[in-house]
Formats: sequence, structure tokens, C-alpha cells
Amino acid sequence: MTEFVGSRFVLAVLDLDASTRFYTEVLGFEIDARPPGWCFLERGACYLMLGECPDDIPASELNNHSYFAYMDVEGIDEFYRQVQAKEAEIIKPLRDEDWGQREFAIRTVDGHRIMFGEAR
Repeated sequence: MTEFVGSRFVLAVLDLDASTRFYTEVLGFEIDARPPGWCFLERGACYLMLGECPDDIPASELNNHSYFAYMDVEGIDEFYRQVQAKEAEIIKPLRDEDWGQREFAIRTVDGHRIMFGEAR
């Protein structure tokens, strides 16, 4: 039987240095590797592969297609305070939802949107 054993998000970014700073300084990711034109990041069980594509359409122009991840977090209230303190763009404030999650959403420097949630 085939089994999925992990996942990585691959994102096109306009400015690799600015995006790397955002993910490390605002969201707390650590750099795993930095091959030419790329930055591989990790935090816990979440892995990102940022690829520099300066001539591509920015994610901010993709409207609802700019959502790329729903990340499950333990300690979401503390994480929300940390993200707020780093002045990330909050596009959905932290709140309890009817489907049993406590969640919030941000927009990255490239315009990608991420939802963070924790089961209540």
C-alpha cells in the first residue's frame, strides 16, 4: 500500500532574501539549505522550498489562489501574539470557528496567504 510520509511546499518568490527574512524572522523557520536560487526552510514538521522567480506574476495578484497552506499549530495563541509583534499582515484575526478550530491567517511579503489553526 502506498503511503504519504511528508510534504513540502514549493513557492515562487520575487525576492529570495526578503522572503527568507520573513519566514525566519517573522514565522520562526530555520534555514536548512541554500542552493543557488533557492532557500529550503523548516519549522517542526513543516518544510518550505522558496525558489526565486523575479519575473513571475506575484502571488498577491492571484486572489484566492494565493492560499497555499493550512498549518496545524500547537500553542496558537502564543504564536499569534508573536506574529502580531513582528507586524505580519493579519488578514483574518484569531478566532474560534464552528468547525472546531481556532485559527488566523496572514499574507506573506510575496502575497501568499497562510492559515494557521489549532483544534479546540
